[in-house]
Amino acid sequence: MLRKQTRYSRLANITKIINTKLELRVVLQHVTTAISEEIAQCNSVGIYLPQKDGTFKGFVGKPEIMNNETLDMQVIDPEIDLLAREVIETQKTVYIPDTSKDNRSDPRSVEAFKIKSLLALPISFEQNLYGLVFLFDYGTPMNLTESEIQSVEAYVNMAAVAIRNAKILTQKEKFVEEKQLLLNVTRDFSMCSSIQESLDKCFFHLEKVLESKNIAAHLQDSFDIKTIRLMKLSKECDWAEVEWIEILRNIRMDQSYDDIIQEVIKTKSVIHILSEDTLGLLMIPLVSMGEVLGVIVVVNLEGKTHNYDESQIQLAQSIVNALAPTFSNLLYMDQLENRVEERTRELAVADEKVTSVIEGITDGFFALNKEWEFIYVNKHQYLPRRKTIKDVLGENIWEVFPKSVDTVFYKELHRTMSERIPVHFEISSASGNYWEEVFAYPYDEGIFCLFKNITEKKKYEKEFRRLSNLDLIGQMAAGISHEIRNPMTTVRGFLQLLKKEDKFEEYNDYFHIMIEELDRANSIITEFLSMGNTKSSDLQMLDLNSIIHDIAPLIKIDTINQNKFIEFNTQDIPELLLNRNEIRQLIINLYRNGLEAMSTGEVLTISTYKEDENYVVLAVRDQGEGIRPEVLEKLGTPFYTTKDNGTGLGLGICYAIAARHNAKIEIQTGSEGTIFFVKFKLLS
Repeated sequence: MLRKQTRYSRLANITKIINTKLELRVVLQHVTTAISEEIAQCNSVGIYLPQKDGTFKGFVGKPEIMNNETLDMQVIDPEIDLLAREVIETQKTVYIPDTSKDNRSDPRSVEAFKIKSLLALPISFEQNLYGLVFLFDYGTPMNLTESEIQSVEAYVNMAAVAIRNAKILTQKEKFVEEKQLLLNVTRDFSMCSSIQESLDKCFFHLEKVLESKNIAAHLQDSFDIKTIRLMKLSKECDWAEVEWIEILRNIRMDQSYDDIIQEVIKTKSVIHILSEDTLGLLMIPLVSMGEVLGVIVVVNLEGKTHNYDESQIQLAQSIVNALAPTFSNLLYMDQLENRVEERTRELAVADEKVTSVIEGITDGFFALNKEWEFIYVNKHQYLPRRKTIKDVLGENIWEVFPKSVDTVFYKELHRTMSERIPVHFEISSASGNYWEEVFAYPYDEGIFCLFKNITEKKKYEKEFRRLSNLDLIGQMAAGISHEIRNPMTTVRGFLQLLKKEDKFEEYNDYFHIMIEELDRANSIITEFLSMGNTKSSDLQMLDLNSIIHDIAPLIKIDTINQNKFIEFNTQDIPELLLNRNEIRQLIINLYRNGLEAMSTGEVLTISTYKEDENYVVLAVRDQGEGIRPEVLEKLGTPFYTTKDNGTGLGLGICYAIAARHNAKIEIQTGSEGTIFFVKFKLLS
C-alpha cells in the first residue's frame, strides 16, 4: 500500500511539473529519476529521442556517464538494433529477462555493459512515437514483475505527454514567429518606393530564414518582358558578379544554370538542388498575377550544402510571394512613368468630359457608335455571364446580345439610330429576372441607352390592379347582394313548401338539387362580400399556432380521406393581431389547394416561424408538380381557376384576408412543389 501511495505521489508530482511548463530536459530528468526509484534493481535508465537520420540519440538518463561515454554520445540505430526496431514498429513494451536467451538486443551493448536483462518501452501518444526508453542492469538480472513494468509504462506515458506538449509549444512559437516575420515583411515592402529598396528588404529577410548571404535576383527586362537577366546581388555577397555567375554556371553537370532558371520560370515552382559534389542551390520564382517577373536565387558558396527543410523553403517562398505585388507595382510604375507624364494632360481633359456625363449615373448605361460597337459601358450595366466590360468594348451589341435581335429592344434602337429620335419603352431584362425602362437617345457618333430597373414599379402596378378589382367586386357585392338574395330566399322557401306537398313527392329529388344550388349561389355571394371587404373587425391578440392546432383534426381527416399525409412544424412565435375566423378560412383555403395539387402518398407541411425581427411567417408547402408561369401570373385574380368545379375566389379571399391583416403572400414554386408564405408584419 505504501509503495502504491509513493507511486501515485510521484505521478502527481510529474503531472504538476509538466503543467508548470518547465524545460523538456528538466521534466524528463524527473521521469528518469522516478523510474530509477521505482525499479531499484535497474542500473541504468535512458531516454532516447529521434533524429533526422532515423536514429535515436540519448537525451537524459541515469547515470549520465557509462564506460567513459556521456549519454548524448549513445546512439541507437534501428537498422542494427532489432529490439529497438520491434519497439518502434509495434509501439509495445518489450521485456527481455535473460539476454543470453534472446538475440534481439544489440550484442555490442550487451557485451560492453554486461547486460543480463533489458526493458525497452516506446514513448508514444495517440499513435505518435516520440522516443524510446531503455532500462538494464549490470551483471544482475532485474527480475521485473508485471506490476513494476506497468509502473514504468505509467511514467513513460507522462514523458510522452511532456514531449508532445513541448513539440506543440515549439510549433506554436515557431508559427507565431513566422507570422510576425511575414507581418514585418509585408510592412517593410509596403514602405518601399523603389525596386532596389524592395529587393534589399527581401534579401535581408531571406538571409535570416536561410542563413545565407549569397543571394541574387534575376529580373524581367524592362524593355523586353521575355528576357530574364541578373540585375541584383545581395549587399553581403562575398563574390564579384562575374566570378559568382561563373560559379553558378557549374552548379550541375547535367543541366546548365540558365536551363534551371528557365525551368523555374516555366513551372513557376521552387527548385532545391542538393549534391555532395556541388554547391547548394535554391531558386524561388517571383510570380505576380500568374506572370513570372523574376527568379530569386540563394547559393551556398562555402562548400557546405544547406539541407533546408520544407518549413524553411515555404517561409522563404512566402517572403518572395509577399514581395511580388509590391515589386509588380514598382516595375509597372517604372515602365509607365514616362508615358504617364506625356499623356497626363490629354487624359485629364478627356476624364473631365466623361466624368461630367456619367459620374452621377447609377443605372445601367452604355454608348454605341454607328457601327453598333460598344464604346462605353458603366459598371451597373448587365452583361452576359462571364463577360466583363473589357470583353465587350469594341464588340457589336447584337453579337454580345444575340437573343435581342428582332425584339422590341432591337427595333426601337434601330429607330433611334436611323431616325435620330429619342425613344422610351419597357422590356424584360436580358437575364429575364426583372423589368427595365429604356431611354435611348441619338448623339453625333451613335446612340446611348439608359436602363432603369422598374421591377418594383411593376409589382405596385399589378397590386394596384388587383386591389382595384377587389374594390370593384366590393362595390358590386354591396350593390346587388340584397337584390339577389331576397328573391333567392323567396324561391328557396316556396321550394321547401312544395317539397312537403304529397302530390309533388315524385319531384323531391329535383327540389333538393334546386335548394342545394341556391345555397351554393348564396355561398358564392358570401365569398364575394368577403373579397370586397377591405376592413377587418374583431381583431384580437391571438396565437397563430393555437388557431392551427384548433383546426388540425379537420386537416388530418381531409388528408386521411385522400390517402395523403400532413406534417406540422410550429415554432415559438409572438402573438399577432388577428381575426380568428378569417385566419381559419385563410389556412383552410391554402391547405385544401395544397392537397388538391398533390398525388396519393405525398406530404403537406404547415409551418410557422419568425423571420428576422419583423415578420411572423405561415408557410404551407405541398409536394405537387408546381405552378406553371402563365398560371402564376394570374393567381388571386377573381374568377380565375384551374379547377373544373372551382369559383376562382379561394385565393382571392386569401389575398383579401392577408391585406386586412397587414400581411403579404409570397409564392415559391418548382418541380418539387409549391410553398405559400403568409408574412405577418410585427407591430413595432
